[in-house]
Parts: sequence; C-alpha cells; structure tokens
Amino acid sequence: MLIEILSEDKSGAVVVERSVERICDAQGTKAQVNVRPHRGCGSLPKEPDAKPAKFASSLLDLLPAKLRAYNAVYRGEEIILIITMDTDNNDPETLRKEIYDAARTYAPDIRSVVGLSTEEVEAWMLGDRKAVLEAFPDSKTSVLDSYEQDSVCGTWEVLCRAISDNAEKLIEIGYPAIGHYKARWAEEISRYMNPERNISPSFKTFKMALITALKNPVPIYRKRSF
Repeated sequence: MLIEILSEDKSGAVVVERSVERICDAQGTKAQVNVRPHRGCGSLPKEPDAKPAKFASSLLDLLPAKLRAYNAVYRGEEIILIITMDTDNNDPETLRKEIYDAARTYAPDIRSVVGLSTEEVEAWMLGDRKAVLEAFPDSKTSVLDSYEQDSVCGTWEVLCRAISDNAEKLIEIGYPAIGHYKARWAEEISRYMNPERNISPSFKTFKMALITALKNPVPIYRKRSF
C-alpha cells in the first residue's frame, strides 16, 4: 500500500504523517507513507483544467494538476491519496465537498481521503490532551480546560498559552517567526499522539475516512474520460 499525503506546509505534516502511520498499524496495514508539503493552502483555480500558473506553489492552486498526474501514474495501483489542510476561516463542509469533487473529477481511478483540521492543525494536537502533557509536562492545565474542542478561537494561540512561558510575546510577534515554534510543537506532541484517544471531531472524521479507504482501496467514483 502506498499512501501519498499532500499537506499545506511542513509544520503540520508530521502530525498527519505519524497519525496515518499509527492508524495503518492499528488496522494491520503495511504502507509506505510519503509527505508532499506545499507553501500554504491557496485556493482552487478558476480554470482547473488549465496548466497551473508558473510560480504556483500552494496546495489548492496545484491540486487539479497534481490529481491528474497521480491518476495517470498510479491508475490501477494500490494507493491512497490524502489531501490535508487547515480550514482556517472556511466552512469545513463546503471545503471538504470542493476537494472531494476535484478528486472525483481529476483522479477518478485512485482513492482520495480529505483531512481538514478545524481552524488549525493544533486542534488535532489539543484533541489528545495526554500527548500534550507528555510532550510538555509543565503545560497550564487551566488553559487546556478552557479550550472548547474544535472551536474557531485562535487555536495555535491556545496551545501556545498552554505550553509556553513567554506565550504573549510569541503571539505578539506572530507570523512568520512563529512558524519555527509551531513546527517544534508539532514535532514534540505528535511523538505521543494516539489516534484512538483523540477527541477532536475533525480528526475523528479524517480517521474514519482513512479507515474506510484502507478497507476499500478501490474508488467508487464514476470513471471520467480525459
């Protein structure tokens, strides 16, 4: 089994990669997992059949072209293509439908799974409180207690306040400097994450979609002629 993960960036990719590997292990599936990070989310192109813009580098901008390429190369092989990103301020159901529609249209012969973390990937990390505490034993439990799972509330800021002693300074600095810290948090917390105990609704949706795909790797999409 080959699993290809298209992610919006490097920092959250490790969370998805390790979660996928552990879900596969729990299902008794041996898989080679590859991660292909991009430079941000971007947006689906208005002319998806056209060649991508010369300097396009974001996930959604390149998605139709990459779907066509994956379908051409891996048609008929045992592969699952995972498209994963943060929802930010987008409606999760609308975004999920748009991505699945693109997958059905441009990669009808391979199985695709969409993983959307509500607002930010930190929601998936906060969904496993034990992992947060194992990675950062001095975390402020009062901050963790105040977080409403998968709420749109400035999720990375919540995690920052829970685990960092200089949280307000980091939050004030913000992007792009915070990217280094977010990557370190993801690296450390994902070491301890267990998909079976994660309470994030958006993570559970992704996990069930992946399990379904592992059990039924042949896509049910109607074939499309190119």
